[in-house]
Amino acid sequence: VTLVRSAIRGLLKAADAELEAELRARLCRDDDYASAGKPVCDYDDAAAREALVDALAADAMALLAMLDGRELGEGVCQAAELLATVVGQDLDEDDEGVFRIARRVATDRVISTVDPEARHGHKSSARGFDGYKGHIGIDPDSEIVTATAVTPGNSGDVEVAEDLLADVLPPAAGEAGAESAGESEDNGGPTEVDSGDGQDEAAAAVYGDAAYGAGQLLARLENAGADIKTKVQPPVAPTGRFSKDEFDIDLAAGTVTCPNGVTVAFAARRHQRHAAVARFGAACADCPLAAQCTSSAEGRTVTISAYEAQLARARTAQADPGWQADYRATRPKVERKIGHLMRRRHGGRRTRVRGRSKVAADFALLAAAINVARLGTLGIIGGPGRTWRVATT
Repeated sequence: VTLVRSAIRGLLKAADAELEAELRARLCRDDDYASAGKPVCDYDDAAAREALVDALAADAMALLAMLDGRELGEGVCQAAELLATVVGQDLDEDDEGVFRIARRVATDRVISTVDPEARHGHKSSARGFDGYKGHIGIDPDSEIVTATAVTPGNSGDVEVAEDLLADVLPPAAGEAGAESAGESEDNGGPTEVDSGDGQDEAAAAVYGDAAYGAGQLLARLENAGADIKTKVQPPVAPTGRFSKDEFDIDLAAGTVTCPNGVTVAFAARRHQRHAAVARFGAACADCPLAAQCTSSAEGRTVTISAYEAQLARARTAQADPGWQADYRATRPKVERKIGHLMRRRHGGRRTRVRGRSKVAADFALLAAAINVARLGTLGIIGGPGRTWRVATT
């Protein structure tokens, strides 16, 4: 209710006096849309709530119908698009032409009319936030922040990792770009920050938690010759059944063997979410281990990722005690750096501005301030000829 009403107010505000008068002539509700907030309604009465939703939707649709096909200024066009988005994402029209709140959550749902780029995010299944995620990359030796990025709250952490690792990763196929060496990490937006990585100029070592252990990024790191210290989540199965790592996947032969010794072939597929799927089907019907494996009447299926080889190598590597010791000694440094970013009231957990570009600039400014403080701790000062030197006492 508040979102749709706010979008209507935004459209009226963006219009000039003449267009605003035309728009207001199409409104049917007893509401001048002048002030912010929820409209008056008996919200305990289901019928009253439904009538309010339908009336707001009717006003919104009337305004959009009037603007349809007209040449509009940029501000009015953006406001109309936002109104269309919030009505379309949250409301459904029934057979009688009545608008009701949709019993679903739209993909990439807009949650604010004053900051349309903000999104719902989740730090965990039980802990959410609204807004943006901040991501940082640090050099683990000096603990200097080397890169920052901001993404909507609903984006995956790995989506921005390649930007943070621009000096480590070679340009992707078809990309123009420079050569290099670098590192990565993430932070949850007006609310949270989390995870990290590192680098060495000769042979970059990249540290990151499991949020960064995606096959595509692992493949890029392997191609760059990086020392991969990015954790990969182990495969899981519901209710303690056999997980994927208990199946023998032979990529060279194109087969999968289950814990009961049954082997089936899989065929590679293009333009699919998974590179291939192995289906055990009827073999599960009389299998003595079926109860520990699947509850599906069609038998167990095992999906084969396009990056299965990279994921398998990463899981094997992280089982090594030396790998684990190095990871535990290095990656927590980024958590400490995140703590430094969060301990001040300068936009750490709560943004001070609206819009992704402004939030990103403010977050970069915060990281720069933290870097200045770190340089002071390290005793690094400016020298002659725009050089740096260690301060002497």
